[in-house]
Amino acid sequence: MVELALMVAIIFVMAFTPLGYFRTPGLSITFLTVPVAVGAIVLGPKGGAVCGLAFGITSLMQCFGASAFGTMLFGINPAGTVFLCIVPRILEGWLCGLIFMLLRGRFKNGAYMAASLACPLLNTLLYMSSLVVIFYGTDYIQGFVQALGVANPVLFVIAFVGVQGAIEAVVCFLIAGAVSRALGAAGIVRAPQPVR
Repeated sequence: MVELALMVAIIFVMAFTPLGYFRTPGLSITFLTVPVAVGAIVLGPKGGAVCGLAFGITSLMQCFGASAFGTMLFGINPAGTVFLCIVPRILEGWLCGLIFMLLRGRFKNGAYMAASLACPLLNTLLYMSSLVVIFYGTDYIQGFVQALGVANPVLFVIAFVGVQGAIEAVVCFLIAGAVSRALGAAGIVRAPQPVR
């Protein structure tokens, strides 16, 4: 519980400092996948889900004036925005923990790196899939589609988050991989071993 509370506290501190979100005209680049990945690796899928929930709550809080993009989405569809901010982040943390747990027995060091890379990739995939399903047909998102000159939702996702997603993936892979591996070497990783 103490470790989980510490990870959630780190997420909230990062979220409200420049460490958590780097503002861009559209989506912000987020580095909150780093503590979510570390939490999922150290505490397992349930701990990852709780860390993902904390990330989702901070993301939703950005929709009340801190993020122009999120504020606009909330104005269009509040329930859809709550889903968009919360559910993909819970799944991201939970799945990251599962990936680590499943790989840990076979690829000891590789499991840390794979889970650290999976977390930001899952964040982008789940968030953007939800955005497309819920908001793609809105005039607001269609404005981005036209500005980017893309013809379908897949190309929209690639054009909208390509560079941003790559930055998030590299940062999380390097930092979360190193931190979680160090915690593992120190014997702090509590994630359960898979049943054989």
